[in-house]
Amino acid sequence: MISATIVAVLVSMLLALVRAFMGPSFYDRVLAVNMFGTKTVLLIALLGFLSGRPDFLDIALIYALINFISVIAILRYFEYSNRKSSIQET
Repeated sequence: MISATIVAVLVSMLLALVRAFMGPSFYDRVLAVNMFGTKTVLLIALLGFLSGRPDFLDIALIYALINFISVIAILRYFEYSNRKSSIQET
């Protein structure tokens, strides 16, 4: 049962990568990368459960925080750069 769950998570990660490469807009790509990071956290937690090592959950939590902060930073950077370019055009 757990192996089927791991396969399902890997398939959804593959679909997220396809969406990240083929997304029509920048925000779709960022959302796909965020989803890939979330699925990675889930995969780390599943592997920790499967191997019987609860310290993998700590690693998964740290990775989730890094993923969240990096997505917010990327979106803020592009929001600021769009504002700056629109101000220079006027």
